[in-house]
Amino acid sequence: ASDIAPLERPLAETFQKASGHRLRFSFGASGMLARQIEHGAPYDAYLSANEQFVHNLVGQDKLLADSVRLYAVGWLGIWSKRHKIGKLEDLRPLGRIAIANPAHAPYGAAARQALERAGIWKELAPKLVFGENVRQALQYAESGNADAVITAWSLVLKKGGVQVPAALHDPIRQAGAVLKSSRRQAAARRFLEFLASPAGREILTGFGFGVDPR
Repeated sequence: ASDIAPLERPLAETFQKASGHRLRFSFGASGMLARQIEHGAPYDAYLSANEQFVHNLVGQDKLLADSVRLYAVGWLGIWSKRHKIGKLEDLRPLGRIAIANPAHAPYGAAARQALERAGIWKELAPKLVFGENVRQALQYAESGNADAVITAWSLVLKKGGVQVPAALHDPIRQAGAVLKSSRRQAAARRFLEFLASPAGREILTGFGFGVDPR
């Protein structure tokens, strides 16, 4: 899932020191990665911002059921390069607003839910531009192609973003599992265990994730 992109270096370095295994990430919207796995993508582990995607792939016999682990809870954040944004309602006078595509990105679906609960979805819907994932949505705002972005809190926490109140969207429960086709199942399992270890949790909480998703 693209929301953990800022964690790539600390996760890779800390895990390699602990296990001797090197990590290589492939980022994308959780739904798009799931479709790649359905078509035989050669990954070893799958991390999804929507736990249901993991359970669906277990049901298709693509992931090992006994490897499934809930590792974090994600939240939404708002950020603008040029405008002062303190809450969702501050987006109303702006022009283009970027979110991840709700069709296959869990954070995009959560952004729509938050706008609906705030009562401004219908007003802002014509202004929305969809990124393929949360990273692309953020890039739209960074480049000026959007005035603001609603994206993963982990991506804007250290950029001066503002967290969307938890009451406005359901917790984004994130899960991972090992691919049945993986040739490195033991290493993949160890990585999932690492995410739940004190070292892994410290990295996750440092980027705004909740780490007790059960």
